[in-house]
Amino acid sequence: MDIKVKDVSKVYGAGDNRVVALNHVHMDIREGEFISIMGPSGSGKSTLLHIISGLDAPTSGQVLYGARDIHNGSDKEMSAFRRRKIGFIFQRFHLLPVLSARENIIMPLLLDRQQPDEEYLREVTGLLGLNDRLTHLPHELSGGQQQRVAIARALIAKPDIIFADEPTGNLDSGSGGEVMKMLCNIQGKLNKTLVVITHDPRIAEMAARRFAIVDGVLLSAEAGT
Repeated sequence: MDIKVKDVSKVYGAGDNRVVALNHVHMDIREGEFISIMGPSGSGKSTLLHIISGLDAPTSGQVLYGARDIHNGSDKEMSAFRRRKIGFIFQRFHLLPVLSARENIIMPLLLDRQQPDEEYLREVTGLLGLNDRLTHLPHELSGGQQQRVAIARALIAKPDIIFADEPTGNLDSGSGGEVMKMLCNIQGKLNKTLVVITHDPRIAEMAARRFAIVDGVLLSAEAGT
């Protein structure tokens, strides 16, 4: 489904302590496309991702998934929507150390009282080169492998959209490049909408459309190469 960000602002504090984290942002995200949002630390890019993905609420404005305003409902409804429609990849892998790679991947399904689609699980882990690492604990994996496990976990519930916040921030340039190539390959093969937040222009340039944000203002949108 398409996503529309309509006149979204986020303000913290009041008076002399008032901080405008997002300032009247408008954005359209089309189903199945890969976009990047690039900006320096403190620019508002992570705040924007959190609001688009439902992790945080805007001070004003709307985020529409199709015709649904995702911030117009209960916390329980929002949580269920995120579990079933959205996948998250973060800079820190957030893997549970006592669980194997496979157990970490399927954990979101188990929390939602579902069983994994084994054929789909094999497809995803195969695309990520993890089939011979599924019984390993996180400390037995390299940083790049751990992030690939986190990507598989984000995909396991077959979400419509994947949000990635600095997904290579904890990796060296070689591992980060490998992870991003795999993520781009999966995005195309599975036709997922992918939104990547980054401060790295090399990552941003992989996207079909590139946005820049500074001081809470969305400045531009460019076609990727």
